[in-house]
Amino acid sequence: MTNDKIAPYLQSETARQQLYKRTLIVILCSQIFGGAGLAAGITVGALLAKDMLGTDSVTGLPAALFTLGSALAAYIVGRVSQKYGRRYGLASGFFVGSLGALGVVVAGAIDNIALLFIALFLYGAGTATNLQARYAGTDLATDKQRATATSIALVATTFGAVAGPNLATTMGKVAESFALPALVGPFILAAAAYALAGTVLFIFLRPDPLLVARAIALYNTANKTVKAEMTMDKKQMMRMGIIVGAIVLVLTQVIMTSIMTMTPVHMLHHGSHLNAVGIVIGLHVAAMYLPSLGTGLLVDKVGRTFVALAASMTLAVAGICAAFAPGDSLLWLVVALMLLGLGWNFGLISGTAIIIDSTTIHNRAKVQGSVDVAVALGGSFGSVVSGVVVAFSSYATLGFIGMTFALFVIPVVLWGYKAKRVA
Repeated sequence: MTNDKIAPYLQSETARQQLYKRTLIVILCSQIFGGAGLAAGITVGALLAKDMLGTDSVTGLPAALFTLGSALAAYIVGRVSQKYGRRYGLASGFFVGSLGALGVVVAGAIDNIALLFIALFLYGAGTATNLQARYAGTDLATDKQRATATSIALVATTFGAVAGPNLATTMGKVAESFALPALVGPFILAAAAYALAGTVLFIFLRPDPLLVARAIALYNTANKTVKAEMTMDKKQMMRMGIIVGAIVLVLTQVIMTSIMTMTPVHMLHHGSHLNAVGIVIGLHVAAMYLPSLGTGLLVDKVGRTFVALAASMTLAVAGICAAFAPGDSLLWLVVALMLLGLGWNFGLISGTAIIIDSTTIHNRAKVQGSVDVAVALGGSFGSVVSGVVVAFSSYATLGFIGMTFALFVIPVVLWGYKAKRVA
């Protein structure tokens, strides 16, 4: 980007806000497609692995693979974004995710387990990029807009994310019309959706919000509008904020991923149809994303600590509901999974806001990528362990474990809040 393109934003707050709003519109459009790609694979990934491998004990492996792939992608997307801007980082992540989804389709068609695992790993790039896109809207946001900007990106994901699982049966019929296994149908949708998300970002995310925000920061420093250096106390508080935000994000992801991954398998064991699975997962994903705008406003108005504590309590209740829900009760599983999604929403937006508050524009994308690596690895851990727990114990045990992890968030958040008050 040339200086001529950046110059209008250096001194004009009006121009910055216009670019901020335009960026949010572009992110909103891309996230509609990205959400469809994300949710489609979640719905049937475990079921496809079960069919191909013939055992329940590894049904958490697909989610583990694409979350592991998302860990590597989060790191790379963060580094690419830091160096070249959000446009290149996010677009490339979605394109790799699309390639992975196509690989799953081919693997299912030729019944190749090795290719399935490789493709699921690549598919994870779309998951990581979908999450990283939430940061792009915050680059030009003011301190009072950050959580709201994050929430706008997430709420846009709802439209595609809810449609994805409920198109599982339809896409299955599409796949069968091409003599492909029905369970690869949603991955056909994912491939197209991720490709469209990447294309929207690559074409329309100009000028790049991160590069503009960095230029504004350098301009303000050069003109002594802001201080160039921070005190040691400020640096220490920012490091602590990163730790607290990361723990909130990681534990939230572990709890959500582990219970969500095994719910379709649990339902099928009790005679539920794939349509019922689609309803439960669709409503779960809706609860993950649809409340985002309200959550973002709440985080900006009442504070990060309050919403992070609300996340802990909501996830704990979700774990209890999952533990006691009868396997053939659609209603109770919907309640448990919607609470699980809502708790994830609270944790993601509050944790993200804490991370943004604890970084500067010069290291933000890199730190965000690194934190999302930990989030993805946590999700991978939860997916693998959840399959083992259910195979050798029960779905109820998994719910109680989730509740325990959720309650651990409380002392961490209060520790960070107390340290900030004392400072």
